[in-house]
Amino acid sequence: MTQLSEKLTHFIQQMPKAEIHIHLEGAIQPQTVLELAKRHNKLDTLPSTTEAGLRRWFTFTDFPHFVEIYLIIQDLIRTADDFALIVFENGADMAAQNIRYREITVTPYTHTDLQDKGLDFAELFRGLENGRLQAKEAFGVEMRWVFDIPRNLTDHPDGSYNPSAAEKTLAYALEGKAHGSVIGLGLGGYEVGYPPERFAHAFEKAKAAGLLSVPHAGETVGPESIWGSLKALQADRIGHGVRAIEDPSLLATLKVKQIPLEINPTSNTCLKVFASLSDHPFRLLDDRGLFVTVNTDDPPLFNTTLVQEYQVLVREFGYDAAGLTRIARNAFVAAGAEPELKERLLQEFDAWVRDNR
Repeated sequence: MTQLSEKLTHFIQQMPKAEIHIHLEGAIQPQTVLELAKRHNKLDTLPSTTEAGLRRWFTFTDFPHFVEIYLIIQDLIRTADDFALIVFENGADMAAQNIRYREITVTPYTHTDLQDKGLDFAELFRGLENGRLQAKEAFGVEMRWVFDIPRNLTDHPDGSYNPSAAEKTLAYALEGKAHGSVIGLGLGGYEVGYPPERFAHAFEKAKAAGLLSVPHAGETVGPESIWGSLKALQADRIGHGVRAIEDPSLLATLKVKQIPLEINPTSNTCLKVFASLSDHPFRLLDDRGLFVTVNTDDPPLFNTTLVQEYQVLVREFGYDAAGLTRIARNAFVAAGAEPELKERLLQEFDAWVRDNR
């Protein structure tokens, strides 16, 4: 383990950052969870009415347990104003960490179709956009959306595939793309029993319309999930992707194609993908020439921040300032932002690096 110096701690805090793998519903701070529960008279659905109690609740035994907690939290987001609130607070968090750009994954289907919230997509999207624009004005930060298909909610009662969730999510993503703020179609949830191939129909249309294909793969299932995402979904990036380390042929393909991996070290250890950070393959993947980025996934749920994830790179994997800036720049390069915004962000990042060598 490498000691984190005061100088490097300050460097990480001040470095302009981008993040391309974070879930809006999993980025709600405990105090906001309580505020939403009070707003909708749902305190009785929570195991605690204190912030400390909720943080203890965020101790997961496995991935299905995490999904259970995640769904309870997302049930508290019920109006456009709720979405605007959590997006604006996300922007405040970005400003505090000097995160200049985030691509935030949202699962609209679980809000508009899965539960009887009386919430339609137009209202949901209005809340997202109001929060995004308010945060941009207040903090100067930029956000874009990835709408993801909840793979675990795509079964008929008899167990056969129900394409409704995929098709509706695609329709929402295409509508959001027309507004200029949705940049990709994702695929989230528990991979076991839900291979990427069954969602090829939606991703083919998304790609044809100019959306990025950014599925989760190689988290709770091994290399076959990543192979399926590359071949069937034409993946532009891979969410997680860490279990590529199990397949030398896959590592070679990812290196040659330079497919960005959206890696979340603390999430991977909290959800028992790896037993500890010392077992995590982040450095091995990077050293083998793969295109790696560092992200938080669901930061309050894992008691982390993007600043802390960069600190992990120093303490656990021995990165220095030059290594950190290389990894940080990868996130800007992998971003799906419109070309003029992406170019401006990269120019600002490169100028900061030159001034802080």
